[in-house]
Amino acid sequence: MTDLPAWLDSMASPLDAKLGLELTELTPSRVVGSIPVEGNQQPFGLLHGGASGVLVETLASMGAVAHGMPDGKVPVGIDLNVTHLRGVRSGRVTGVATALHLGRTLAVYQVEITDDTGRRTAVGRLTCQLIAAPPGA
Repeated sequence: MTDLPAWLDSMASPLDAKLGLELTELTPSRVVGSIPVEGNQQPFGLLHGGASGVLVETLASMGAVAHGMPDGKVPVGIDLNVTHLRGVRSGRVTGVATALHLGRTLAVYQVEITDDTGRRTAVGRLTCQLIAAPPGA
């Protein structure tokens, strides 16, 4: 496990808190985090696909923040896709975001989400444009 960066506390998101997100690793090249299934289900008891989408976007975005921050840049998502492979009814799902491209203006991440048994439940990709950080960011 990697130590989480000190700046992470200043990036707290109300949506991430509602989902119960727990980050365990955060570097520009790799981000790992999980959410509980309970409380994040759709009406039929399965993990909501939107929760998986938020997990993909959050993990990848945090990696892009770590990548862009030294150059005074922040990420904005410009393309998100998620393919759901199997349903999950309980436990936690864990996402691992791996950088595919870390450039001056774009950061691209692939995210694999697995259940407690290690079965892949979803895969996603996020492309972020890196822009100049607004004043005070």
